Amino acid sequence: MQEEKLKSAVEAVIFACGTPVEIESIAKSLEISQDIVIKICRELSEEYAERQSGIRIVRLGKSVQMCSVEEYADVIRSVLDLRRNTPLSQAASEVLAVIAYNQPVTKAFIEQVRGVDCSGVVANLLSRELIEEKGRLELPGRPLVYGTTEHFLRCFNISSLDELPPIPNNEENKDGNGEQA
Repeated sequence: MQEEKLKSAVEAVIFACGTPVEIESIAKSLEISQDIVIKICRELSEEYAERQSGIRIVRLGKSVQMCSVEEYADVIRSVLDLRRNTPLSQAASEVLAVIAYNQPVTKAFIEQVRGVDCSGVVANLLSRELIEEKGRLELPGRPLVYGTTEHFLRCFNISSLDELPPIPNNEENKDGNGEQA
């Protein structure tokens, strides 16, 4: 298949899926390498940016997805009459941070870090599809372990967990006397 046809095919697949589609799946279906798919996605992204398009292609780990540009969010909401999702509570943000930076983790680990029960918060994050069950540990009781999802990456507009900001060093938060500033 010629290069322009391949680019159009990749674009059509990503658009039609509507949800994240694995780069490997696109490569297999078009009988090309994953590197070529990644290159095509990069070229499409550059073309969209160049013409100031209202859409873009985002990479979410091993997947890609077509989405709208953030500056049109209010217009899209009004057209679709979408209600804003309620923001995460402080507790949900804390639990999500513990999971994102330490995954895979058990509920017991999260509760140990936070010092309080987090069953309800974990259930809320599961229902919002920001976290998911990643399996069970081979320990007594076989506790579940949790990790973040592609939806988490999309919501925070990052392509991988490597893009999370670094955790501040506790020593930087202390004044010269070793006291918290």
